[in-house]
Parts: sequence; structure tokens; C-alpha cells
Amino acid sequence: MEEDAAVILSLIKELAEYEHLSHEVAATENDIRKTLFGERPFAETLIGEYEGLPISFALFFHNFSTFVGKPGIYLEDLYVQPAHRGKGFGSKMLAHIAALARERDCGRFEWSVLNWNTPAIRTYENLDASPMKEWILYRLSGEALNKLADKSG
Repeated sequence: MEEDAAVILSLIKELAEYEHLSHEVAATENDIRKTLFGERPFAETLIGEYEGLPISFALFFHNFSTFVGKPGIYLEDLYVQPAHRGKGFGSKMLAHIAALARERDCGRFEWSVLNWNTPAIRTYENLDASPMKEWILYRLSGEALNKLADKSG
């Protein structure tokens, strides 16, 4: 819900701090409102609560597999506050998104994980998730993105 924008941004900032990437957070509460709850939402968010307080979030969106011929779900972020880790909150959120993927007839449910995040990797392996070791993630952002976009004519 749109009124959750501040909570979502706060949890995003906590995640960035955990990942040592706080310096990369440029999102504002207005950005969250516009891109998640605006005229054309680009992603969906789950907020996990414990005793009425937000303690986790998952942000995901649809992609498409040309080989499978079906949509998929890509999990951009999953975060559980440190005091609540190891209690199954993250696994519950993953299970909920997996159920959405099945309900929406998706062929895949995918995500990335930092290679040093061994607790998360263990969780994913316990769920029988498979690392896609033959794929390398590439990214264009900032000046590199603008440089390529300028070539579109």
C-alpha cells in the first residue's frame, strides 16, 4: 500500500547497510511511491511483520523466459532484520513468492545473492535452489547507461 513507502525505504536502507552499499542508495520515499504504487507499478513488495512491527521485506517483479515461453518472477531484494534471522521469516517470504509464481503460471523464480552471504546461500541451498554458475550478471548504470542510450539515434 502506498502508505508503506516510508517503511519500505527504511528497510531498503537497512539492507544496503548490511550489504555495505549504503553509499549506493539514491531512492527517495517519493521514488518508492511512484514506482511501486503509481500509475504503472514496476514491482511488488511484501512486508513481514512480527508483533505488529515491520521486520522484513521482499521486492520482486515479473520477467520473461523466451525458452520456457512463460513469465517468471525475479526477486530483487529479500531482507530480514538481524534480530529476526534464523527464525524462518525469509523462508516464509520465499515460499509465498513461490506460491505466487505457481498461481501466475510462471516458469521460474530467480534471484541473485552476494557471494559472501553464506547464511543466505545455505538457506537457498536448503530449498533446493540451484546456483546458475554459467551465467555472469552484467549491469549498465549512470554514465555507461546514458552513453549507450545516446546511441539509440
